[in-house]
Amino acid sequence: MAPKAATGRTSRNPDLIRGVGKFSRSKMYHKRGLWAIKAKNGGVFPKHDPKPAAAETPAKPPKFYPADDVKKPLVNKRKHKPTKLRASITPGTVLILLAGRFMGKRVVFLKQLTSGLLLVTGPFKVNGVPLRRVNQSYVIATSTKVDISGVDLGRFDDQYFEKEAKKKKKKGEGEFFEAEKEEKKLLPDDKKDDQKTVDAQLIKSIEAVPDLKNYLSARFSLKSGMKPHELVF
Repeated sequence: MAPKAATGRTSRNPDLIRGVGKFSRSKMYHKRGLWAIKAKNGGVFPKHDPKPAAAETPAKPPKFYPADDVKKPLVNKRKHKPTKLRASITPGTVLILLAGRFMGKRVVFLKQLTSGLLLVTGPFKVNGVPLRRVNQSYVIATSTKVDISGVDLGRFDDQYFEKEAKKKKKKGEGEFFEAEKEEKKLLPDDKKDDQKTVDAQLIKSIEAVPDLKNYLSARFSLKSGMKPHELVF
């Protein structure tokens, strides 16, 4: 005898149009016989207790135990989000530094690096601030701008400012009590040349604007009676 051909299941409540059935909810309640099931169980639908979970077999303890506690590295699920630059800071904007070695100095903003830090310079020849990275939380943006269209910034990134890791030397018995002479850190010649190149390109734009060079060389400070929240930078 040949097997019966499989037929697709049809709904008891066919759609007249998409989303609208032929029978109402009350009609389907009687059509499916739910009223009889409810009446048989005292007016309440029967509830079935969930099946008990199968007992897990205890895992055998390992035969080897490490002598020291092995720390498992924590999984870091944090996604890096690029730092949003303030709307008041644009390339060429003159900033006032609020913290650090050059606090109160005015600098020129060049560009934002991948780490979110700002690349700024004095220039060095004007006020002694070299090429350096600063956090935008510690600067005040002014309305003064410098034209930096002629400055080449292609080689400056976060890796440019990384310090070389030096290996510590092991001291012998004779050198242990001797005071080591501190070696003076010298700036590489290529970084000196980069600073001179950027300064030369910036100073051309600065000298084209009257009194801008004096403005950048002057240190920002507050005097008694001055209200910072009322100042316009």
